[in-house]
Amino acid sequence: MLDTTAINRRMTRFDDHDTVWLFGYGSLIYKTDFAFLERRPARLRGWTRRFWQGSHDHRGTPDAPGRVVTLVPRESAICAGVAYRITPAIFAPLDHREKNGYLRLATALTLDDGRDVEGVVYIATADNAAFLGPASKQAIARQIAASHGPSGPNRDYLLHLADALRELGADDPHVFAIERELLALVQRTLA
Repeated sequence: MLDTTAINRRMTRFDDHDTVWLFGYGSLIYKTDFAFLERRPARLRGWTRRFWQGSHDHRGTPDAPGRVVTLVPRESAICAGVAYRITPAIFAPLDHREKNGYLRLATALTLDDGRDVEGVVYIATADNAAFLGPASKQAIARQIAASHGPSGPNRDYLLHLADALRELGADDPHVFAIERELLALVQRTLA
């Protein structure tokens, strides 16, 4: 596992700003354990959400990693999520939370009122040690169903994310397909 905390602390681009927009597209949508000044639905262009990142520290273990979302580039994609206006001091706890391969990147994002703003997003790129990459929706659902870590069952992450996306009115075929596979898997094991 690569701890990206030190790398992220070297990103000083926003240190002299009073506030900065943070884009959340995974657990940051529904688990806000950090202080923020404002929360708004937002969109990020050119990226799509995928369950391709391993979670060795939250939703799995080093021996049995869970799967969590990251963003992968796709030219025509628009990723729906939530933007939080935060102070730069919030980066320290977020860097720790996102330490398993996620890097802080500057990005342009669009708020729900149509404003384009500069902000920050944490993305786990394909070259990080915890990146698992693509798999079938069935394989991803099986791995999620079997994984558990210090932050709880991996399935809770998936189900909370799917519910949060519905609350935003966001359609994410990848997340919802894996959710359907997971629920079908649970039904088969109960039958």
